[in-house]
Amino acid sequence: MANSPVHSTDIRLLLSEVIWLEPEDFDQARNNSTLVTGEVKQWQTYLNTLAILGCEKWLSTRIPGKVIHRDMNVDEDICHLKIGEFKFCPIAIEHLLDEVVNIPRDAIDKSEFAAHFYVVVEVLEEEEQVILRGFLRYDELVNYRSQFNLHLRDGYYQLPLSLFDAEFNHLLFYHHFSEPSAIPLPVASTQSSTLLQTYLHNTRIKLSQWLEGVFEEGWQTVDTLINPEANLALSTRITQKGPKKAKLIDLGIQLNHQTVALLVNITEETDHKLSILIQLHPTGGERYLPPSLKLTLLSKAGKTLQQVISRAQDNYIQLKPFKGESGKRFSVELSLEEDLKVKEDFEL
Repeated sequence: MANSPVHSTDIRLLLSEVIWLEPEDFDQARNNSTLVTGEVKQWQTYLNTLAILGCEKWLSTRIPGKVIHRDMNVDEDICHLKIGEFKFCPIAIEHLLDEVVNIPRDAIDKSEFAAHFYVVVEVLEEEEQVILRGFLRYDELVNYRSQFNLHLRDGYYQLPLSLFDAEFNHLLFYHHFSEPSAIPLPVASTQSSTLLQTYLHNTRIKLSQWLEGVFEEGWQTVDTLINPEANLALSTRITQKGPKKAKLIDLGIQLNHQTVALLVNITEETDHKLSILIQLHPTGGERYLPPSLKLTLLSKAGKTLQQVISRAQDNYIQLKPFKGESGKRFSVELSLEEDLKVKEDFEL
């Protein structure tokens, strides 16, 4: 007897997570839909409510004992669930016939709406159930959008369902064994006319503590960035010994939220000074840095000590290595013309 062919959709159905809805869930969905105007918007709000309630039920059973905060923004058609510092964004769909998932632009680009995980939730109203079909990390979503140069359609990005991970044990793994900082989200910024300045930290990064294995939040091991998506060939570029850490930096909406990696390598010298090497690398599958990116070394007083600017096909840029004694302070600034400025403050 010949074996029946197994399609990707069939496998996804076997892996799906089914959650049954209660009458009070439908009551809440109907109430929320009355808060907006327009038949289309009301229906989407109705579906979003059922999706977030179903997703919340699933999370409460898989991650018991944790407080789940629910945030529904009916005006923006975006909803969130938050457990600790992790944010989950349910994406409600009615059917899987075209295997395309529509995600609102604001759910990706706006810092207040972006989430660590986007969960596709199929809402089956007549069956009184919702089905979790897959999830996608924020960084994977942004990388895909950049790699394939996705364009908006009526305010939505269209992604193939096959891009989403149908194995939800992976989602639980991320929650239990990783940190939210491992999936950087857009940083809120202030804008004055065309000038956008983003200062990520008010506190200084104490590099001498790196020698003791103490690292600030958001700084990752270089190994976590050496993967096919990041496309960083660092092993031949950094040969110095000592701690090496990297931080992802979002270049903002002007560059479609492309990310780059700021790499810092410190080495303890025999004269009790620290040697510092600073580089900037593309991530997200990009081979080259955006042109005209400025990497600047600033003194404690804000004076420019060094500066290097990326060219059209630079796969990384680097400041000249320098040394300093314990307590020395300096800053590293990343800027793009007058549209973006990101600064990190350091202390040896």
